[in-house]
Amino acid sequence: MTSLHSLAFILGASFASGLNLYATVATLGLLHRNGVVQLPHSIEILANPWVVGIALTLYLVEFVADKIPYVDSVWDAIHTFIRPPAAALLAYSAVGSVSEEWRLAAALLAGSVALTSHGSKASTRIAVNASPEPVSNWILSLGEDGLAIFLAWMSAVHPLITLVLVSLLVSLSIYVVVKLFGALRRGLSRIFRRPSIADC
Repeated sequence: MTSLHSLAFILGASFASGLNLYATVATLGLLHRNGVVQLPHSIEILANPWVVGIALTLYLVEFVADKIPYVDSVWDAIHTFIRPPAAALLAYSAVGSVSEEWRLAAALLAGSVALTSHGSKASTRIAVNASPEPVSNWILSLGEDGLAIFLAWMSAVHPLITLVLVSLLVSLSIYVVVKLFGALRRGLSRIFRRPSIADC
């Protein structure tokens, strides 16, 4: 892999990890085991049967939890401390052939990208959970799973195209987080606004 290909792979896998870490790990491991892609030697451990099995088991748990309103938000809150650090660790390991400062830079970049995708996922879920019907939550969850698996595959097979996709997705994620945060802040200010004399 060239440096640009490595960067594209890291960013694609990181964004996917922010959406669904376990689906990303399982996808990369299965792709390597079946000879579809060749992962960097330093992360070939992802193809270990135990790693793939544990990732698939946790993915199934997340698949169920992610479809239940409010349970999904609790799950996301917990995974704020799992997805970005795991993406950073994956990036740090994937570029084992470069100097230490570049490995740390790759880890910081990967963790930031994963935090961005995770933040947009969690924020969107909070907004969707306000809806009384469960269908939109299920559709959103399935779409996130599909995007995570697709990006994991793309990052390994077509890294340069993935680099463009991730750039667009990061921009979209930042926009979503800013808009939803603004809407949440305005909603809370209306709820907790003290009535003035004119209101009485």
